[in-house]
Amino acid sequence: MAEPFVITNTHLNQEITAAMAVHDDHEAVNGLLLQTATWLKSIGSTSGMRSSWEKISMILLAVFLAGKCLSSDRMMINVGVVILQPRANAWDRKLWGEDGHESSVYLHRLAIHRDYAGQDLGSDILQWALTGIQFAGKDRIRLDCIAGHEKLNALYLRNGFTLIETTPNGFNTYERLV
Repeated sequence: MAEPFVITNTHLNQEITAAMAVHDDHEAVNGLLLQTATWLKSIGSTSGMRSSWEKISMILLAVFLAGKCLSSDRMMINVGVVILQPRANAWDRKLWGEDGHESSVYLHRLAIHRDYAGQDLGSDILQWALTGIQFAGKDRIRLDCIAGHEKLNALYLRNGFTLIETTPNGFNTYERLV
C-alpha cells in the first residue's frame, strides 16, 4: 500500500522545521493544545480545543505537524501543531454534509505556543499544509472555526482560503485548492 502522504518540504520558514509527531511527542502536543485551550478560554472563546492525544492518535491516517526551532538555550522545542486528516470525521460530516469528502484533507487544531505568538507562524503552518505535504488523491484543504473569532477568520482569508458557509450552529467553513 502506498503512503497516504508525502512530506515534500520540511521547512515552515528559515528557522522552523516540520516533522510528523510521534508517540514520544504526546506530552509536548498535549501541553501545547492545553495551553491553547486555556488561552482561548481567557479571551472568551468557546472553542472545543482540548488536550487528547489518545483520541487524536486513533484517528485513521492522521498527520501531525510539530514545528520545532532552536531556542536561545539551544534546545529543540515545539512551537506549533496542526492535525491534517485525509478522511472526514463525524464533526466534518456534520459541517460539510455526508457527501463530497473524497478529495479533501481536513485541517484541525492549529495551535501556536504562546511564547511564539505574533510571529505569523499560523500563516507559515497553513502555507506548509498547502505546499509542504501531499496527500494522494486530495486536491483541497477544508477547515472550520467559530464564526465570531475575527483573528482566525482573518488568518484563513489572508492565506487564500475561501469562506464557503456560515453554518446554523455558528461555524465558518473554509476551503482552498492545493
